[in-house]
Amino acid sequence: MKRGEIWLVNLDPTIGAEIKKTRPCLIVNDDAIGGLPLKIIAPLTDGKERYSRVPWMVVLAPDTQNGLTKPSAVDLFQVRCVAEERLIRKFGQISATNQDAVTSALKTVFSIQ
Repeated sequence: MKRGEIWLVNLDPTIGAEIKKTRPCLIVNDDAIGGLPLKIIAPLTDGKERYSRVPWMVVLAPDTQNGLTKPSAVDLFQVRCVAEERLIRKFGQISATNQDAVTSALKTVFSIQ
């Protein structure tokens, strides 16, 4: 379970506008940080054309490396910490280019220069 990997994650139970159900999520935490069996993840949602203009969404095209079967988007506004037990199975890993876009979107969400 490493940064940049996409895993199927059980996000329930949720409250309010939190993204729900079992869905692919991207691990975003640095592998060298943290001593507890927790991961910081960002959920994926169906890819929509408008997401390419949203600064906290990173659009991913399906490919053999990431293991996705349809266009998706990483929602960096819904970042959360979850227990490793919520991670069900690995799909794949994003490219270095996509990882750079994720890092940039996280900076936007957290107002980091």
